[in-house]
Amino acid sequence: MKVILRQNIDSLGAIGEVVNTADGYALNYLIPRQYAYKATPGNIKSLNEEKKQLDKIRAKEIDAAQSIANKLNDEKVQIMVQVGEEDKLFGSVTSQMIVDVLAEKGYELDKRKVDLAEPIKALGIYEVPVKLHPSVTAKVKVWVVREVNA
Repeated sequence: MKVILRQNIDSLGAIGEVVNTADGYALNYLIPRQYAYKATPGNIKSLNEEKKQLDKIRAKEIDAAQSIANKLNDEKVQIMVQVGEEDKLFGSVTSQMIVDVLAEKGYELDKRKVDLAEPIKALGIYEVPVKLHPSVTAKVKVWVVREVNA
Protein backbone atom coordinates (compact mmCIF):
# COMPACT_ATOMS: atom_id res chain seq x y z
CA MET A 1 0.00 0.00 0.00
CA LYS A 2 1.30 3.46 -0.85
CA VAL A 3 1.23 6.00 1.99
CA ILE A 4 2.42 9.57 2.49
CA LEU A 5 4.50 10.00 5.64
CA ARG A 6 3.47 12.68 8.13
CA GLN A 7 6.50 12.13 10.37
CA ASN A 8 10.10 11.04 9.92
CA ILE A 9 10.32 7.29 10.38
CA ASP A 10 13.83 5.85 10.41
CA SER A 11 12.99 2.60 8.64
CA LEU A 12 10.77 4.24 5.96
CA GLY A 13 11.68 7.83 5.13
CA ALA A 14 11.14 11.52 5.77
CA ILE A 15 8.05 13.70 6.07
CA GLY A 16 6.17 14.06 2.81
CA GLU A 17 7.66 11.05 1.07
CA VAL A 18 5.41 8.58 -0.72
CA VAL A 19 6.49 5.06 0.31
CA ASN A 20 5.28 1.56 -0.36
CA THR A 21 4.56 -0.53 2.78
CA ALA A 22 2.80 -3.74 3.68
CA ASP A 23 -0.97 -3.31 3.89
CA GLY A 24 -1.12 -4.50 7.51
CA TYR A 25 1.68 -2.18 8.63
CA ALA A 26 -0.03 0.80 7.02
CA LEU A 27 -3.59 -0.01 8.15
CA ASN A 28 -2.78 -1.24 11.68
CA TYR A 29 0.13 0.98 12.67
CA LEU A 30 0.95 3.99 10.49
CA ILE A 31 -2.52 5.35 9.67
CA PRO A 32 -4.18 4.86 13.14
CA ARG A 33 -1.24 6.61 14.86
CA GLN A 34 -1.39 9.37 12.22
CA TYR A 35 2.19 8.74 11.11
CA ALA A 36 0.95 8.49 7.52
CA TYR A 37 -2.14 8.72 5.33
CA LYS A 38 -3.19 6.93 2.17
CA ALA A 39 -1.54 8.08 -1.03
CA THR A 40 -4.67 8.88 -3.03
CA PRO A 41 -4.40 11.16 -6.08
CA GLY A 42 -6.07 13.98 -4.11
CA ASN A 43 -3.69 13.63 -1.16
CA ILE A 44 -0.67 13.55 -3.47
CA LYS A 45 -1.88 16.71 -5.21
CA SER A 46 -2.40 18.54 -1.90
CA LEU A 47 1.04 17.33 -0.74
CA ASN A 48 2.64 18.86 -3.83
CA GLU A 49 0.88 22.18 -3.18
CA GLU A 50 2.03 22.17 0.46
CA LYS A 51 5.61 21.49 -0.67
CA LYS A 52 5.50 24.44 -3.08
CA GLN A 53 4.25 26.79 -0.36
CA LEU A 54 6.81 25.51 2.15
CA ASP A 55 9.58 26.06 -0.41
CA LYS A 56 8.45 29.67 -0.89
CA ILE A 57 8.38 30.28 2.87
CA ARG A 58 11.84 28.72 3.33
CA ALA A 59 13.23 30.83 0.48
CA LYS A 60 11.90 34.00 2.15
CA GLU A 61 13.40 32.96 5.50
CA ILE A 62 16.78 32.30 3.90
CA ASP A 63 16.71 35.64 2.04
CA ALA A 64 15.88 37.51 5.25
CA ALA A 65 18.61 35.68 7.18
CA GLN A 66 21.11 36.32 4.39
CA SER A 67 20.41 40.07 4.36
CA ILE A 68 20.92 40.23 8.15
CA ALA A 69 24.07 38.13 7.79
CA ASN A 70 25.49 40.57 5.22
CA LYS A 71 25.00 43.43 7.67
CA LEU A 72 26.39 41.45 10.61
CA ASN A 73 29.51 40.46 8.66
CA ASP A 74 30.43 44.16 8.52
CA GLU A 75 29.80 44.78 12.24
CA LYS A 76 32.61 45.33 14.69
CA VAL A 77 31.61 45.03 18.34
CA GLN A 78 33.72 46.37 21.18
CA ILE A 79 33.30 44.91 24.65
CA MET A 80 35.08 46.62 27.53
CA VAL A 81 36.10 44.32 30.38
CA GLN A 82 37.98 44.66 33.61
CA VAL A 83 41.36 42.97 33.65
CA GLY A 84 43.81 42.07 36.37
CA GLU A 85 47.49 41.39 36.34
CA GLU A 86 48.96 40.08 33.09
CA ASP A 87 45.78 41.14 31.25
CA LYS A 88 43.65 38.33 32.67
CA LEU A 89 39.92 38.98 32.53
CA PHE A 90 37.72 39.07 35.60
CA GLY A 91 35.11 36.59 34.39
CA SER A 92 34.60 36.09 30.68
CA VAL A 93 32.80 37.46 27.64
CA THR A 94 29.61 35.46 27.10
CA SER A 95 27.17 35.19 24.23
CA GLN A 96 24.67 37.27 26.24
CA MET A 97 27.15 40.16 26.42
CA ILE A 98 27.63 40.02 22.64
CA VAL A 99 23.85 39.96 22.07
CA ASP A 100 23.42 42.96 24.39
CA VAL A 101 25.97 45.03 22.45
CA LEU A 102 24.38 44.01 19.14
CA ALA A 103 20.96 45.00 20.52
CA GLU A 104 22.30 48.51 21.11
CA LYS A 105 23.14 48.59 17.40
CA GLY A 106 19.61 47.51 16.44
CA TYR A 107 19.94 43.73 16.01
CA GLU A 108 17.40 41.59 17.82
CA LEU A 109 19.04 38.20 18.35
CA ASP A 110 18.64 35.32 20.73
CA LYS A 111 21.78 34.46 22.72
CA ARG A 112 21.48 30.84 21.55
CA LYS A 113 22.19 32.00 17.99
CA VAL A 114 25.65 33.23 19.02
CA ASP A 115 27.80 30.15 18.53
CA LEU A 116 30.59 30.54 21.09
CA ALA A 117 32.38 27.23 21.57
CA GLU A 118 33.47 28.50 24.98
CA PRO A 119 33.38 31.91 26.67
CA ILE A 120 36.11 34.37 25.70
CA LYS A 121 38.65 34.70 28.52
CA ALA A 122 41.39 36.89 27.03
CA LEU A 123 41.81 40.29 25.42
CA GLY A 124 41.95 40.34 21.63
CA ILE A 125 39.97 40.24 18.41
CA TYR A 126 37.66 37.32 17.78
CA GLU A 127 35.40 36.29 14.92
CA VAL A 128 32.24 34.98 16.51
CA PRO A 129 29.81 32.95 14.37
CA VAL A 130 26.12 33.87 14.60
CA LYS A 131 23.80 31.16 13.27
CA LEU A 132 20.78 32.96 11.82
CA HIS A 133 19.33 29.99 9.93
CA PRO A 134 20.48 26.38 9.56
CA SER A 135 22.09 27.31 6.24
CA VAL A 136 23.11 30.94 7.00
CA THR A 137 25.88 31.89 9.42
CA ALA A 138 27.36 35.36 9.91
CA LYS A 139 30.70 36.28 11.49
CA VAL A 140 30.84 39.25 13.86
CA LYS A 141 34.19 40.76 14.84
CA VAL A 142 34.36 41.12 18.61
CA TRP A 143 37.07 43.33 20.08
CA VAL A 144 37.66 42.53 23.74
CA VAL A 145 39.46 45.53 25.22
CA ARG A 146 40.57 46.72 28.62
CA GLU A 147 38.19 48.96 30.52
CA VAL A 148 39.88 52.29 31.20
CA ASN A 149 39.56 53.40 34.82
CA ALA A 150 39.31 57.13 35.25
